[in-house]
Amino acid sequence: MPMKHSTYSVIIVGSGIAGLYAAIKLSETVKLPDGILLLTKSQLSESNSRYAQGGIVGVLPENKIDSISLHVSDTIKAGCGLCDFNVVKFVSENSNHAIKDLMKYGVKFDRNDKNEINFTLEGAHSVRRILHVGGDATGYGIEKELVNKVKNEPSIASNITIYEETLATDLLVDSKNNCRGIISYNSATQEYEALYAPVTILATGGTGQIYKYTTNPSVTTGDGIALALRAGAKTKDMEFIQFHPTALSMEDSDSRFLISESVRGEGAKLVNQNGEYFMSEHPQKDLAPRDVVARAIFGQLSKGNKVFLDATLIDVDKIKKRFPNIYKTCLDNGIDVTKDYIPVSPAAHYCMGGIKTEINGKTSIDNLYAIGETACTSLHGANRLASNSLLECVVSAYELVNTLSKKNFTPSQVIDEKIMTTIKKYAAYDENDYDYASDTDLLIQRLKNTMWNNVGIIRTEDSLIEALSDINEIKSKLKCNKEIFRCNSVEEYELRNMLCVAECITSAALERKDSIGAHYRADATNNCLSENETGLEDIPNDTKVVI
Repeated sequence: MPMKHSTYSVIIVGSGIAGLYAAIKLSETVKLPDGILLLTKSQLSESNSRYAQGGIVGVLPENKIDSISLHVSDTIKAGCGLCDFNVVKFVSENSNHAIKDLMKYGVKFDRNDKNEINFTLEGAHSVRRILHVGGDATGYGIEKELVNKVKNEPSIASNITIYEETLATDLLVDSKNNCRGIISYNSATQEYEALYAPVTILATGGTGQIYKYTTNPSVTTGDGIALALRAGAKTKDMEFIQFHPTALSMEDSDSRFLISESVRGEGAKLVNQNGEYFMSEHPQKDLAPRDVVARAIFGQLSKGNKVFLDATLIDVDKIKKRFPNIYKTCLDNGIDVTKDYIPVSPAAHYCMGGIKTEINGKTSIDNLYAIGETACTSLHGANRLASNSLLECVVSAYELVNTLSKKNFTPSQVIDEKIMTTIKKYAAYDENDYDYASDTDLLIQRLKNTMWNNVGIIRTEDSLIEALSDINEIKSKLKCNKEIFRCNSVEEYELRNMLCVAECITSAALERKDSIGAHYRADATNNCLSENETGLEDIPNDTKVVI
């Protein structure tokens, strides 16, 4: 079958804040003779970034109670000491520049009556340092302005080609470990294309969709991490999956709408159906690190208790103004947060691990970079400090552009036999040669269930081994997980990616036998968790809580 072949200077896979910001900065500052290709498997504005409610960290000089050292300390403490100090310090030191640059691009951070930036508080932060947009729509507010620049600013848009509804199915890596581009699949036209570039950037977001319950949108199927894994790139810290403690929990739905940690930052408290504010014994109470709060809620659920967030403690006018989207969504579900308790439970939220990178996104494969949640810079350690992720997206993208500004982009494509073998396997495909799985949706649900039950908030060696066994059985039913490159649909490609990432997470969780941060082993020989954990002492090793 004929395949189209195209060449660009830079290919960016993913259109969240990291990918958009990188595209804008590259277009503004680097001479790229063949331009930029920005590729997204959905619509340009659909990404995990869009749904970030809480905000973005900013250590700003006008916030007199804050400092670089304080933010660094909070980050490393939340990350249980597994953060890279130099990375944390660098990101913190560059937060002021990142915030000011976003403002330059039109992002309007919320301000008080004196026109001063309005800082808020989230879990494990020692001071108010979180900036937000539209109350509880920070990700949407930032992404909207960046999308506008990419599409409508002539000096920027003229350098960027946008592919929507297009999935990257494989990286083109040559025999010398150089990434030369990607193979793409357009789900609308069902056409494949070989896309070549001296630089490829993965900015595909997280992995939340491998779990039954997640705050992430449907696009977060670990695509970038899976692409890198299949190409032989190194990953790091994949066992550390953050489960957000408070997602709206409705009995008739698996979907989980995020109830921002900022609600607790403004005074809401967690309570069970007996009226017990069960976080009161922890020194940081309801604003303890996310992993601690998630396990405390899990402990309540394992005892048969229901868990709620009491936001009636917040002034009515304040909650309507500060959290308009949360207020409306809860109201749409029959819950008036000014009068009613909000039913909540944990849900998969963020992957601290990812493709191992330097702060500028450089991976173990030459000319392949990764930024945002798909990368692991070691900023987050074992547990991400709230609202550090959006900041990391911007700082890493900026450093990546600084690195690429020194690169010579003179076109010189070296397409060796290894790359041609990959291309030929796509081009020579005959759908009659392969018996593909017809029950992709059922296999996806099976994977989500096994990951939630066995590789979730509470893990044991037995549960992890059971998960690996189930993952391998699902893989055997998806024929394209072997030497076959092509799948029949986007859903099959996503399942292939989800299985790849799920196996990586589970294997990493098996290797780390101690409990630390977001990785809790009920059978751990050495417990590295805080002495102030609550609600876990009575949880049996084989507990599986259906939320």
